[in-house]
Amino acid sequence: MKIVLLGYMASGKSTIGKYLSARLFLPFIDLDDYIEQREEKSISEIFKDEGEIYFRNKEHQYLKELLEKKEDFILSLGGGTPCYGGNMDLIIQTKDVKSVYLQASIKTLQDRIEAQKNKRPLVANLSDNDLTEFIAKHLFERRYFYDKADFKIVIDDKEMTEIVAEIRILLH
Repeated sequence: MKIVLLGYMASGKSTIGKYLSARLFLPFIDLDDYIEQREEKSISEIFKDEGEIYFRNKEHQYLKELLEKKEDFILSLGGGTPCYGGNMDLIIQTKDVKSVYLQASIKTLQDRIEAQKNKRPLVANLSDNDLTEFIAKHLFERRYFYDKADFKIVIDDKEMTEIVAEIRILLH
């Protein structure tokens, strides 16, 4: 089985994915890292040099490539990945794939993003009020896609071990 983790920026997809990977003895792949390796550029360089449409096309191409692999793995997506290029439908329609939406409240996301603002160019220059509005708007736009996941886990106020245990229960 391939396990696909999706959710908004700072919802813990990569952190939980790595931890789950160690518990299930499955390889972990971060889609953004995979794209960067294949393109030999950082995501921000791809956006700057080639533009968002190019990036979204490559994101879809590499997601499809990964989902077609025979091996099982855990894959964390970028926050926007499910919302573009029919990616969520591709995930749903691929045999042996289970998707898990890591759902976080605006407050949880804001607290986490503020702590990492310098690592997140999209939000680095936003005030607290603007950040709240930015997150709320994105969650509203993306919810339709996120809600298509096979499973949803609310992650607010939970330890990573608790979230991973919930995922393991849902998958078995």
